[in-house]
Amino acid sequence: MTEEATVELADNDRLRVVFAGGHGQIALLAQRRLAAEGHQPVGLIRNSDHAEELRAIGAEPIVFDLENQTAAELAEIVAGADALVFAAGAGPGSGSARKMSVDRDGAILLADAAELAGIRRYVVISAMAADDYIVGSEEVFQIYLRAKAEADEIIRSRDLDWTIVRPGGLTDDPATGNVLVGARTGRGQIPRDEVAAVVTRLVVDGTGVRSQFELISGDTPVAEALRAL
Repeated sequence: MTEEATVELADNDRLRVVFAGGHGQIALLAQRRLAAEGHQPVGLIRNSDHAEELRAIGAEPIVFDLENQTAAELAEIVAGADALVFAAGAGPGSGSARKMSVDRDGAILLADAAELAGIRRYVVISAMAADDYIVGSEEVFQIYLRAKAEADEIIRSRDLDWTIVRPGGLTDDPATGNVLVGARTGRGQIPRDEVAAVVTRLVVDGTGVRSQFELISGDTPVAEALRAL
């Protein structure tokens, strides 16, 4: 992302957006984008050592453990936010149990907190083809897809203004500003910063409410693609 001066917004135009998994790569990129637009990103982190990294990009760090704290505790933290983003994940090298406790249960916990705190806007970063997991498989990647699919199903049932984003293979290439979205896009890749750009537009522009879509690199400008959902 090109470095830009932070835009100054009036207080009533500044959005407070809370990210679960605030130290994740996509979350950091999205928080940087939001701060540059004059908004107030907040990153939930488990490790307090990551706090300074969030402050350096203009985000507010808050220590919270999705696996060991309650929805009621989380609701107190997120109260007053304009939007919540689930960008957490157990990460590479984690086992099946943590795929379920973070990727599934963490997303549900944040939805529970949203309802308790009266926050309607909820954006989830999920995974491409999550519903295609092999039932009964004990392979870790299949458990990961199952965790995402089960979380997404529960979130779709909630009375929230949810959006579920299912990106393809993630790269560290620079964002191009152009994407392809659809119920099924086919396999493809997308830069993490492009996903961050999509998340930013979803929460700032309010597009894509109650939509679930796959996301890869394409030829349509991000804002235009999201308006067409």
